[in-house]
Amino acid sequence: MAVNDSVDILNSAYLAVEYIDSFLPDNPLQQPFKNAWNYMLDNYTKFQIATWGSLIVHEVSYFLLCVPGFVFQFIPYMQKYKIQQDKPETWEKQWKCFKTLLFNHFFIQLPLICGTYYFTEYFNIPYEWEEMPRWYVLVAQCFGCAVIEDAWHYFLHRLLHHKRIYKYIHKVHHEFVSPFGMQAEYAHPLETLILGTGFFIGIVVFCNHVILLWAWVICRLMETIDVHSGYDIPLNPLHLVPFYAGARFHDFHHMNFIGNYASTFTWWDRIFGTDSQFIAYKEKEKKQQLITKKKA
Repeated sequence: MAVNDSVDILNSAYLAVEYIDSFLPDNPLQQPFKNAWNYMLDNYTKFQIATWGSLIVHEVSYFLLCVPGFVFQFIPYMQKYKIQQDKPETWEKQWKCFKTLLFNHFFIQLPLICGTYYFTEYFNIPYEWEEMPRWYVLVAQCFGCAVIEDAWHYFLHRLLHHKRIYKYIHKVHHEFVSPFGMQAEYAHPLETLILGTGFFIGIVVFCNHVILLWAWVICRLMETIDVHSGYDIPLNPLHLVPFYAGARFHDFHHMNFIGNYASTFTWWDRIFGTDSQFIAYKEKEKKQQLITKKKA
């Protein structure tokens, strides 16, 4: 009975969103996007779309999303939003990070991306425009993927911090005590495989169109680059996501090395108490700010 009730609730929610969507104005970008999508289908094979299309989406999204954080280091006004102001970025670290990223992207991730076509064929995942889910379905699927990935990331990330294996794998990612956006995927090749597996679980569960692969890539990169940015920007739209961890939460993990293991949400750290040091740190900061205000 409980399962039937849950299904009824989900169906009601879907119908409600669909009803609201019917009142929204037409998206002026929809027709150009449809034309571009159909042009792609007419001129490229499914293998080319799944492989090279996925690579292009990943590379373009990754480095475009890194641009704001990269630019912030040259804007004095933005430095008040930098979390660890005593540890500025250096060209040496950024160049080292960039070289490692290129290796990981093309020698670790690209071979995995080459399997995308065979994945879509095995599960009969469509490419056609007519089969593409509506925007609110994509949003819900991406959120589901994020919940699954976050659970995987929390437990495997916490395991990688175990004293017996930390220095062999995860220590590479922690070379930067004060993270910056481009460093989001700076990691040991084994870590790329271990933690990256969580990305694909949601795809296996939810994927009903190739567009979800690309939408989820963009969402995941947006989140991980934001939490590694090193900047806590006010009015960040990602803070509207319930239980979103954010840059300050993950920045503390790099500064402290212990706790705050989740990637996107805060609930696993709250359940297992691995955010206790972060909470204590925030309380200490608040007291210090009150003392400073009183002195002023």
